[in-house]
Amino acid sequence: MRIDDLQPQEGSQHRKRRIGRGIAAGQGASGGFGMRGQKSRSGRPTRPGFEGGQIPLYRRVPKLKHFTIVNPKHFTIVNLDQLSSLPSGSEVTLESLMDAGIVTQNDGVLRILGRGEVTVPLTVRAHSITASAQSKIEAAGGTVEVVA
Repeated sequence: MRIDDLQPQEGSQHRKRRIGRGIAAGQGASGGFGMRGQKSRSGRPTRPGFEGGQIPLYRRVPKLKHFTIVNPKHFTIVNLDQLSSLPSGSEVTLESLMDAGIVTQNDGVLRILGRGEVTVPLTVRAHSITASAQSKIEAAGGTVEVVA
């Protein structure tokens, strides 16, 4: 057997339909596209996403990278490097931070993040705290209480 002996399996290939070549060809007159309407006209296929003139879905959705959150959570965020100026053994709450001038306004419940280091033992009462911040506070001899 040689490469020029190869040929397709019998019955696997069909002849090409000859559209619009008269009634004898079987696809004459309207060429299998029906009588009237947009899908029978020349230049026929509409572009992807076309909805007949209605504003298509890809133009109806917001032009943003994400949809806005309906009920977002707001936090007053404080990092550990901001707490390093507090005296040893002080209690850290949102009210005490506002009294100390570290936080100027209440943007929501208190959340402690782990940027920086803390060297003095502190008693922290916050609604949310990261794992790194909690481990650094406890390593300095402080305690962490998550308030519900």
